[in-house]
Amino acid sequence: MDPITTSRRNFLRFTAGAAGLAATLAACGTSGPQSSGGSSGGAGSATYWFLTGQPQQAIREAQVKRFNDANSGTQIKSTEFQNDAFKQKIKTAIGAAQGPTLIWGWGGGGLKSYVDAGQVEDLTDWMGQNAALKSSIFPSAFGAATVNGKIYAMPVETTTPIVLYWNKSVFEKVGVQPPASWGDIMDLVPKFNAAGIAPFSLGGQSRWTNMMWLEFLFDRIGGSEVFQNIFDGKANGWSDPSAIQALTEMQNLIKANGFIKGFSSITADSNADQALLYTGKAAMMLHGAWTYGSMKADGGDFVTGGHLGYMNFPPVDGGKGDPSDTVGNPGQYLSISSKATDQDKDTAKKFLSTSTLDDASVDAWVKSGSIPVVTTAKAKLASVTDKNDAAWLNFVYDTSANAKTFAQSWDQALSPTAAETLLDNIAKLFQLSISPQQFASSMNAVIGK
Repeated sequence: MDPITTSRRNFLRFTAGAAGLAATLAACGTSGPQSSGGSSGGAGSATYWFLTGQPQQAIREAQVKRFNDANSGTQIKSTEFQNDAFKQKIKTAIGAAQGPTLIWGWGGGGLKSYVDAGQVEDLTDWMGQNAALKSSIFPSAFGAATVNGKIYAMPVETTTPIVLYWNKSVFEKVGVQPPASWGDIMDLVPKFNAAGIAPFSLGGQSRWTNMMWLEFLFDRIGGSEVFQNIFDGKANGWSDPSAIQALTEMQNLIKANGFIKGFSSITADSNADQALLYTGKAAMMLHGAWTYGSMKADGGDFVTGGHLGYMNFPPVDGGKGDPSDTVGNPGQYLSISSKATDQDKDTAKKFLSTSTLDDASVDAWVKSGSIPVVTTAKAKLASVTDKNDAAWLNFVYDTSANAKTFAQSWDQALSPTAAETLLDNIAKLFQLSISPQQFASSMNAVIGK
């Protein structure tokens, strides 16, 4: 196993099982599928495909083993794939009605495509019949599992919000307080620049890092319904007045030199943006919760010495958005194939209800440094002995559990076509080569595509 640095790319590949505390993930597996608990087929056996990569792989394997040990007559047969192989195989197999019974994924745009093609079961009534299970899951996690008001996937595994980080030592040096509003952010920019410190670090070459800013500004200014309308296919949704205001505010921050000079040539996968924060070259950074572990590992005493501050994104003065909302990755998702036999569907439902968010799974996710998408995780945090880690995990839990809306990362929520157009236009917006209105026009053209 070769260690790889934790990044959003690896988060999306391996679902960030160690996003909170681990600095590295172990990428395991071969170029093809691996079998766990049997082949991927067989009469009377529900099938389940998922990704390799530790610690997620081991936790998923243990879930299947516990289920099979307890249910000798109704087995789950799993097959494991590396990321790219999984994405290619699952799309082809489902399209040919030969996919697994249990379909693992990220919800959002991918799930919507399955729903539109009639390939996954409507789980709305089943979730209603399992009220205790449903109520144990963070309500905000169901957003990416819902299409046209109906639930087509069960939220499972872990939650990872986007976080506003700051360097406490730099703030003390300049003599300022963390921002409590967007106005405060704009007021801090000239103060840090005057002190020779970049207000914000940003790995802008990666494009999705820029996207996180827009996700929050859209929400804080116009509320969650602005992007929801876009996801639902509302014509000209990107031209909503709140969207135009958010795009304008974004360019105002860029024009005020809010970001490190040369941000558009910095990549996030190299963790250079994180290094700018913990070395004091930048005062703040908007980034995923998965960066905590790598900053702890690589930043000297930045984390262990208590120099890292963090918060949910602040409100915008006069904005309609709820400041308790967050964005990022609200969970991972399991759907059930509509093409499976009734027996296999029943087996899959039993697996969902007994073996995905059971006590053993919750304990394993917390020990891996993650927050699973259930309220029972809170009690597990008392066992975390490191005070910095305990404070961090409680923050992630509270942010995720209390969010009324946990918006999925836009490039996961949208179709691949719309997502690529989005990332291209975000890069242009941040380079100030297009206006907010031009951005909106380009994105309106791919709504629903």
